[in-house]
Amino acid sequence: MVQSPKPSLRALDPVWERIRREAETALAAEPLLGGMFHASVLHHKTLEQALAFRLSQKLSTAELSEQILREIMDAAHADDPFLGEAARADIVATFERDPACNRFLKPLLYFKGFQAVQAYRISHWLCQKGRTDFASLIQMRVSECFGVDIHPGARIGKGIMIDHAHSIVIGETAVVGDNVSMLHSVTLGGTGKEDGDRHPKIGNGVLIGAGAKVLGNIRVGDCARIAAGSVVLEDVPPRKTVAGVPARIVGEAGCAQPSLTMDQLFRGEI
Repeated sequence: MVQSPKPSLRALDPVWERIRREAETALAAEPLLGGMFHASVLHHKTLEQALAFRLSQKLSTAELSEQILREIMDAAHADDPFLGEAARADIVATFERDPACNRFLKPLLYFKGFQAVQAYRISHWLCQKGRTDFASLIQMRVSECFGVDIHPGARIGKGIMIDHAHSIVIGETAVVGDNVSMLHSVTLGGTGKEDGDRHPKIGNGVLIGAGAKVLGNIRVGDCARIAAGSVVLEDVPPRKTVAGVPARIVGEAGCAQPSLTMDQLFRGEI
């Protein structure tokens, strides 16, 4: 009996295949950027390779060469398949939730929120391996390049969308669930000099508005909404909307999963 040939990786990777098609279309429309499209996308066989190339270009310095960064990132992706899985989920999340994202190609090439989260994932992998100095160096470079400061010890799920991403701060013991959306200037921080478990735990499907500060070892329940500019100091129940300084419950979340709809208007759902 003749066995059917095994399917290729590209046939099983629709996200990467779409990115390649979009790069080819972009190349035809803007040939002057052909070097970037080839080097960043078309030259690579997998999304993981493209990510390692793009991030190492952005983060390299005289003391941290592009080659060393690529080797570290390639090793991380080879060791932990979750990194590639999460990157694909983050691309799809950005495309579905950000009206400015009309192609899968855009987060990979242009969106610092997506790039910062993928670089954080590498630093987190290093931290888990006990390579804390290398992890801290990547954290520093991400902060310098993208204006996003995510501690390598934080735990972040997949399907994450950070819109604009400027001035995002996520502390060492923070936990962020799956399918979370947040806007610029969000802080998941502590409340003082206390040590230990001191940062927020954000559930799945949560929407955090621009400028919101969630402080201390508190829990934000699944599918909650935090209004822009709020200061959250106490636990937030699931599927509730909180607003104000300090934040208080002002109503229901208004939908099954706020992070997907990105609806930040409060309509008095008490």
